[in-house]
Amino acid sequence: MNQKTKNILKTLLPLLLGVFLVWYSLSKVSVEELLVYAKNANYTWIVLGMFLGLLSHLSRAYRWRFQLEPMGYKIKLGNSIMAVFVTYLINYTIPRAGEVARASLLTNYEDVPFEKGFGTIVAERIADMLVMLGIITITLFLEFDFIYSFLIEKFDPIKITMALVGFVVLMIVFFTYIRRSRSKIALKIKAFVNGLIEGALSIFKMKKKWAFIFHTLFIWGMYILMFYVTSFSLEETSNIPFAAILIGFIAASFSIAATNGGIGSYPLAIYAAFSIFGIAEEPSIAFGWIMWASQTIMIIVFGGLSLIYLPIYNRR
Repeated sequence: MNQKTKNILKTLLPLLLGVFLVWYSLSKVSVEELLVYAKNANYTWIVLGMFLGLLSHLSRAYRWRFQLEPMGYKIKLGNSIMAVFVTYLINYTIPRAGEVARASLLTNYEDVPFEKGFGTIVAERIADMLVMLGIITITLFLEFDFIYSFLIEKFDPIKITMALVGFVVLMIVFFTYIRRSRSKIALKIKAFVNGLIEGALSIFKMKKKWAFIFHTLFIWGMYILMFYVTSFSLEETSNIPFAAILIGFIAASFSIAATNGGIGSYPLAIYAAFSIFGIAEEPSIAFGWIMWASQTIMIIVFGGLSLIYLPIYNRR
C-alpha cells in the first residue's frame, strides 16, 4: 500500500466511522426526541459550559508561549489564541492535521521554524497525556469499590484474575522483546517511548515550569468542570453521581480520537459510561449530543473567525 492510499484511508475511515456512529446513535434516539431534550434544556448551564471550555482553550494558547520562550521566540498572544482555535477547527476535517496547521501558522506569522513549533506541540500533547493518565488513576482509586463490584457482577472473578495475570505477563514479555530486539518496529517503539520521556522531562527544564504545570492542570480542570456543569442542563442528568461524570468524561475524551472531533462517537461513549450507573439511554445520548454540539459550535465560531482575522491581525 503506497503512502497516498494510506493518507486517503486515514482521512476517509474516521469520517465513515463517524457517519455510521451518527446513524447508530440516531437509531437509539430519534431526531425528534433529541429536539425535545434540546428544547427543554437549561441553556444557562450549557452557555456556562461553553465559557469554561473557552477558558481552557485560552489557557492552552497562553501556556504555549512558555514552551517557545526558552528558544528565543516571544509570539503574540493573539496569534497563539487564533492558532489554537484553527487547530481544533481543522481537526474536524482531517484528523491531526490541525497540529500541522498550527505549527505552519506560527512559521508564517511569527517566523518560528516549523520543526521547533511542531516539537512544542508534541511536548504539549505528552503533558496532556500524562494528566489524562492521572485522571484515570485518580478515578480508579476513588471509585475502586464501585468498579470492582461492577466487574465482579458482570464477569467471572476467576476470569478477571486470569486476564489481569495474562496481561501483566504479556506486557513483561513484550517489553523484554522490545528492549532486546533490533527490528525496525522495536526501534520505532523505543524511539517513541524515549521521546515521551524526554518530552515529559523537558517540562521541568523550562524557566516557567510551574506556570506551565499550573496551566496544564487548569486546562483539564476546566474540561472536567465544563462536562460537570453541562450535566445540569437536563433534568435527567442533573443528579447523577460525580463518579459517572468522571468516567463519562474519560470515555468521551477517548472518543474524540476515534472520529473527527468525536462526531457520532462522543454521545455513544457517554451513553456507554452512564449505562454503568443505570442512567437511561435517551437522556444519556441526548446529553452527549448537547455536550458535543455546544463545544463544536464554539470551535466553529471562534475557529472560523480566527481563520478570517489572522491575516488582518498580522497585516501590520
